[in-house]
Amino acid sequence: MRTLISGGTVVTAADTFVADVLVEGETIVALGHGLQGDTTIDATGMYVVPGGIDVHTHLDMPFGGTTASDDFFTGHRAAACGGTTMHIDFVIQPKGASLREAIDMWHAKANGKAAVDYGFHVAITDLTEAVLQEIPDCVELGVTSLKVFLAYKGALQIDDTTLFRTLQQGARHGLLTMVHCENGDAIDILVREALAAGHTAPVYHALTRPPQLEAEATSRAVRLAEVAGAPLYIVHLTEAGALDAVRGARGRGNQFIHAETCVQYFFFTRDDLARPGFEGAKYVCSPPFREPSDQQALWGGVADGTLEVVSTDHCAFWYEGGRDGRSRGKELGLGDFSKIPNGCPGIEDRMMLMYTHGVGRGRISLNRWVELCCTNPARLFGCYPRKGVIAPGADADIVLWDPTARHVLAAATQHQNTDYNLYEGMEVVGVPRTVLLRGRVVVDDRRWVGEAGTGQFIKRGTQPAVR
Repeated sequence: MRTLISGGTVVTAADTFVADVLVEGETIVALGHGLQGDTTIDATGMYVVPGGIDVHTHLDMPFGGTTASDDFFTGHRAAACGGTTMHIDFVIQPKGASLREAIDMWHAKANGKAAVDYGFHVAITDLTEAVLQEIPDCVELGVTSLKVFLAYKGALQIDDTTLFRTLQQGARHGLLTMVHCENGDAIDILVREALAAGHTAPVYHALTRPPQLEAEATSRAVRLAEVAGAPLYIVHLTEAGALDAVRGARGRGNQFIHAETCVQYFFFTRDDLARPGFEGAKYVCSPPFREPSDQQALWGGVADGTLEVVSTDHCAFWYEGGRDGRSRGKELGLGDFSKIPNGCPGIEDRMMLMYTHGVGRGRISLNRWVELCCTNPARLFGCYPRKGVIAPGADADIVLWDPTARHVLAAATQHQNTDYNLYEGMEVVGVPRTVLLRGRVVVDDRRWVGEAGTGQFIKRGTQPAVR
């Protein structure tokens, strides 16, 4: 079966040009003019862009006595409706489990539900000698990125010994180490002090996780990675001091230090956590939202290349959970901000927001938008050129993007499985009109037409040698 996408403007990370795209089966086979297909999709007036790749998500993840509300079907449906055709989710190693056991648990979560393509990172929480020796085996499993947390003391946080040994072992075998950078020891003290003083409102989530503690942890991770000679990826960078730490490493010639930010950090500040009543709980995520000056720094970081990826850290919870069949949600933190499940929805909104407020406002170019949301994620995480590009030989993960269509973001119309939308009432200009996953239409004229079980696990390649 040959499908011709006709009359559109192809946009890649490097080029913009008018061309038809010919798809055979699951693969792009040609770009050009005068091509013939068995069926034709009219892309007149549309941008033809690669399917988005969100490299930072948490679907069906246990956290703080509950579980994230999006699973591998609802999260995938939302992703596709927002123009994202692949994501990489975090496997969380339970204490005492092997990495293989943890990865198998996440495969079970996705089995029969996946509706877009996906990969896994594996988060190490218990680095025994056996687990250290198991890290090379992850390559054969197609899981070529590791994660460690420098926060969440008593749950996920690891020490500097574990960080350094993970960096070393990852580098030896071509795995990329990802780090959540906050100083969890200091945060733990600040949280206990705040609660002892009777400060229980959601805003204290932000006040007990100040930006200096992110900057410190980022600097520490960067320096340890430089000593280990290891590639490093800083996740969800939020503030100017941490950005300076990454920029400083680049200035020292270290091109193996990478960083992302997440779309929500461009739009919200600490003040959102201080909204009346318990409303601020909707905005609790870690690291927390910062200040307008940090937002400006982040826009500068994506423009100058210091920040190479924009992801979501999608981890949706109900605002009013625990009833009508819903898992418990943000209400767990009523009377104690430290018990609010950390995380926000966003997998559906990312590309529309970055197009509207990035491209539409002249902060980034059209090509840079594709680079940040599609191509760099594929390059950094071992699935390029199969993913992240419109080119012969690539998977036919294709989005027909309508640059003039308007849409109002709202909980009532979203596909994300939660009862609120961070961007409620915000209008975006530019939306995905048609979305193909490996040549098969899964979103048709903005309507979901995909099926559970059609998404595939993507085994990813390793990083190039550092030394």
